[in-house]
Amino acid sequence: MKVSTKWLNEYVPVENLDPLELSEKIERTAVEVASTEKLEDGLRKIVVGYTLDVKDHPNSDHLHICQVDIGADEPSQIVCGASNIKAGQKVIVALPNSRIAGNVKIKRGKMRGEVSEGMICALQELGFSESVVPKEYADGIYVLPEDAKPGDPVFPYLGMDETVIDLDITPNRGDLLSMRGAAHEIAAIYDQKVTLPTPKVDEDQTDNVANYVNVSAPKELAAPYMMRIIKNVTVKESPMWLQTRLWNAGIRPLNNVVDVTNYILLDYGQPLHAFDQGKLTGDQIVVRLAKEGEVLTTLDGEKRTLEANDIVITNNDVPVALAGTMGGLDTEIDNNTTTVALESAVFDSHRIRKTSRRENLHSEASMRFERGINLGTVKEALDAAAALIAELGDGQVVAGIASANEIEAQGKNVVTSVAHINKVLGTELSQADVLAIFERLGFIVTVNGEQLNVLVPTRRWDIAIEADLVEEVARIYGYDNLPTTLPAGQTTPGSYTPAQKLIRQAKQTLEATGLNQAISYGLTTTKKATRFALEEALPTELAFPMSSEHTTVRMNLISGLLDDLAYNAARKVNDVALYEQGRVFFRAEGTDRPKEVEHIAGAMTGLVRPSTWNTEKQAVDFYYAKGIVANLLQELGVKDVTYRASKLADMHPGRTAEIYAGETYLGFVGEIHPLTAKEYKLKQRVYVFELDLEKVIELPKEEKVYTPVSKYPSVTRDIALAVASDVTNQQIVDCIKQNGGAFLQDVKLFDLYQGEHITKGSKSLAYTLVYADPSGTLQDDAVNQAFEKVKAKLVETFAADIR
Repeated sequence: MKVSTKWLNEYVPVENLDPLELSEKIERTAVEVASTEKLEDGLRKIVVGYTLDVKDHPNSDHLHICQVDIGADEPSQIVCGASNIKAGQKVIVALPNSRIAGNVKIKRGKMRGEVSEGMICALQELGFSESVVPKEYADGIYVLPEDAKPGDPVFPYLGMDETVIDLDITPNRGDLLSMRGAAHEIAAIYDQKVTLPTPKVDEDQTDNVANYVNVSAPKELAAPYMMRIIKNVTVKESPMWLQTRLWNAGIRPLNNVVDVTNYILLDYGQPLHAFDQGKLTGDQIVVRLAKEGEVLTTLDGEKRTLEANDIVITNNDVPVALAGTMGGLDTEIDNNTTTVALESAVFDSHRIRKTSRRENLHSEASMRFERGINLGTVKEALDAAAALIAELGDGQVVAGIASANEIEAQGKNVVTSVAHINKVLGTELSQADVLAIFERLGFIVTVNGEQLNVLVPTRRWDIAIEADLVEEVARIYGYDNLPTTLPAGQTTPGSYTPAQKLIRQAKQTLEATGLNQAISYGLTTTKKATRFALEEALPTELAFPMSSEHTTVRMNLISGLLDDLAYNAARKVNDVALYEQGRVFFRAEGTDRPKEVEHIAGAMTGLVRPSTWNTEKQAVDFYYAKGIVANLLQELGVKDVTYRASKLADMHPGRTAEIYAGETYLGFVGEIHPLTAKEYKLKQRVYVFELDLEKVIELPKEEKVYTPVSKYPSVTRDIALAVASDVTNQQIVDCIKQNGGAFLQDVKLFDLYQGEHITKGSKSLAYTLVYADPSGTLQDDAVNQAFEKVKAKLVETFAADIR
């Protein structure tokens, strides 16, 4: 909300306050201030000019030579390329050696051989945003009103001499989305009185609103809903004072009717909408819910397909506006409008929020309906707008108001006490101090013994409970005046829980392995959310998502990591290894809220090691990814880890393994399917893993115990065997360990061969078995006996051919 100090000064005296000091006080007491600025700051030597004569440039097909009166003894010659320049206009002139927006210096010079003493400016060249420049002047120079005096500084005419304070309004302080609300707040901060004008409507008693419209609305959709009629209106450009107030607030001026509705919106915080009554096909105005699939073309020219939750304003059952969001194109105000039907209402905020987010129509009106409307000024705002439209458009206000669901706005009564306020704030305020603060806020207080009955006006609909009153006292008294105390009693040192320790250890292990931590969005698409899930569950979708790419809470971490890899690949970063630790969300059938589960995942692509003069390059492969997982689980103390070949959706069918600890399923590791990689525009192979950390936390752990280095030598035996291709390395290693005897210390696979000299459908595996006795030197007979038992068991179990 952009607050002009000049406008604000009409309601509460602030003219003698330093704008920066005022901003700082607002920020410490009420809401944050985004900026405090004057549009004229940094500009100089820009004045009003009057075009005495305009001729075409002899050496150009689009330039003009202008003789301009700038209040000096002689006119100045200025070359201008604007298409709308002509004689007899009051224009903006940047004199030689002046400064315009962007700190650009204007110099005297020549253009196509003709002298140009300055520049005739458009509003954009003074720093105005394109979005607020009137459409009539968007592509040319701006023409000032007739009363502008040549030679005068241009800034007061354009409202550029006003300080504008941009308030960053929090959702609970919707009352500050109006000049009157801001005036009450600043008056409370500085203990000043607020003076607000009350509108007076001169009605044409020979005519009645019932001759034009009849309105009806369900109370749950609009309460209240009101309309006034202004006839014999002339639609034209708004006066300069109104235009400056609008563009200083960030709104583009259009015409005197629409500009008044926006002006009242800023003044009262009450959204209004003006219909061209001549374009209505009948007198029945009905507020209802839209029919599914109903179509309405809004003022921005977009054809919108409505849903059953949308509130629409209808004329003879035909939608003419999307309530609280945007009007319809078919009934817009234009230069031929003579009779205006003016609407003021309070619509259901929940439905307005849903509609504006779905249609991406976050207008000034919808923002105010979402955050709340002052029920006490709905009719007053309507009267003020009708009177001003009649004044600026030379029209008459028809007698009476067409209304439905009129309600008597009443303030809320909230009870508190001075003792409670002092207890919460740690202060020693007297009853007189508290009463004075409530008086500054405009609250009416009735004292009943120690109890304070506080009547809160309708303009402060955010206050409903005792805690709200305590906060108001703290704000106005000053947060910096509240006493500070240290905690009493003996403090207890904090420590990590076992689960927190394990999670931190997992992160440190992966980082030591060479992976970088990534933090991905917890929201994604439903398709991505349901991929790579470690358990069967239903997706959880948001009722009001930020965008179509963030509709569903994640059920895996891999999808987010793949997005990160794709982001890097698009920027020519091809060697990436990332991990992420976070929560995923699984929802069971028949429940609304999902359970949260801690997971850890990794994604790798490209090279592990680039080639150098003495080493060959190494690319990420399945065994590298599996090694990272094996190292992680070993460091975490997980026992009995096995890997089982598996076929999972979106994973490569021949390069994926499920991970188990005993019979507990922990997750998987492998290469993503080439089609999945193509979907993410990843051209290299990508290997991923994901583990359920909560299961890892719950598993019994194998503690690391130091084992002294044996002083006795170890004995090794090598064995090569041919087995069927479907026999896995893990099965063979398990068999060897189970039958290797008490002295078997380790089993290592050192060779794998498939090809010539091996029976088709078979493979050759070679292992080194390490035997050791920490208490003495092993004898060959003991080793040979254990080794022979292993060979016999391998032949028996796998029909192995010992080579």
